Amino acid sequence: MKEHLRPTLLLAYPVVLSQLGHMLVSVCDSVMVGNQPGVGTASLAAISVGVSTTNVLLILGIGLSMGAVPLVAAAAGRRDEPALRRLLVSSVWLCTLAGLALAGLSELLPRVMPHLGQAPAVVAMAAPWVRVVGWSLLPLMVFQGFREFAEGLGLTRQAMWLSIGANVVNALLCYAFIFGHWGAPRMGLIGSAWATLISRVLMASLMAAYVLRAAPLRPYRATAAEWLRPHAAALRRLVALGAPIGSQMMFEMGAFAFSALMIGWLGAVPQAAHQIAINVAGVTYMAASGIAAAATIRVGNLRGAGDAAGARQAGFAAYWLAFGFMSSMGGVLMLARHLVPQLYNHDPAVLAQASTLLLIAAGFQVSDGLQVVGLGALRGLEDVKVPSLVALLAYWAVALPLGYFLGFHLHLGAPGVWAALLLGLTIVAGVLLLRFRRETEPGVPLSTGPTTLLPEAELLKA
Repeated sequence: MKEHLRPTLLLAYPVVLSQLGHMLVSVCDSVMVGNQPGVGTASLAAISVGVSTTNVLLILGIGLSMGAVPLVAAAAGRRDEPALRRLLVSSVWLCTLAGLALAGLSELLPRVMPHLGQAPAVVAMAAPWVRVVGWSLLPLMVFQGFREFAEGLGLTRQAMWLSIGANVVNALLCYAFIFGHWGAPRMGLIGSAWATLISRVLMASLMAAYVLRAAPLRPYRATAAEWLRPHAAALRRLVALGAPIGSQMMFEMGAFAFSALMIGWLGAVPQAAHQIAINVAGVTYMAASGIAAAATIRVGNLRGAGDAAGARQAGFAAYWLAFGFMSSMGGVLMLARHLVPQLYNHDPAVLAQASTLLLIAAGFQVSDGLQVVGLGALRGLEDVKVPSLVALLAYWAVALPLGYFLGFHLHLGAPGVWAALLLGLTIVAGVLLLRFRRETEPGVPLSTGPTTLLPEAELLKA
């Protein structure tokens, strides 16, 4: 398994930084919004409601786009250039159409929010934010269409640099728009939404330019006729893989979103504390999801090349990397649980509750990391339907009902809701680990294709 650690790391670290770029947009928004004089706690609560509702749509779209990665990786393993051209065109078409649909659906969220039991003042602040951020889902999905194709080929560094650059732009725009610096109007909370929209348009434009013009991708450039007529069979295959992935991710994100709404029933202070804790935990999760993306690429490529043993070893290499990283992060969160919340807010009641939630977050780091890597490794095998069912049952049949019981009937509040989420994550992690072991047992065929791998140097180059 040692021989798989280095290539997995080389693929993972750019994805980790790229994923962190997405997450740091939310971190930047929360930190700046939470430090507004006089309205920081209410604004953090509004961000919590806005992020919880829009993220359900965002995660559904990202999951749908991720169906391209195992297909591209397998086609690369077979060196099938015509299939790769079809997948590029179909991926961009699918993501663009999905982005339009998700942006349209986001316009309905402000009408739903008043009926979710949240404080009226929080809803009034969140609704305009959601309207603007909702339209940023379109450029984000265009970015995903090009990004997932490139990452399926092992070209992960470009999205990393674009995400870092867009995150810097977002931070500068947030500073200008929220507080009214550098001649910009002082917009408060809504300023962070406009910063997000502008940075995502920039990301989409630059990622498209790279994929369509970069020399390493020249063999996969489609003709104008191919762009106008996406391949129907490729579209169906992308949807067949992407829809279960999107559903699984939506079940997980939806559980956390509904948990945020339940905590909102307790008041603005617990909701602000939840936003701080979930924001911090989300940073470590995005790092683990980068390792999971590398697992999808490695397992898919080796599967496409017919190397069953290599695919199994690559998956377990990713498991060990995630275990080591998330164990370390659990220790960091335990030590820093009283310090980190002070970056977001200065309300003593918010800080006290946030530190308690971060202690629980430290406890579920390993489970969170292992479950997302399990999902990534199984996607490399194109095994997506069973993980979706596991997520549905673990989060919605176990974690959420238990969270409501602990939080409201036993009066444990937000910590009770989070403890139930810890149990749900642990169940998913255990079941998916057992499934990956079973699906990759020696003697189980992974591919009937030719046994030709892309050279490692070509797979990993940027």
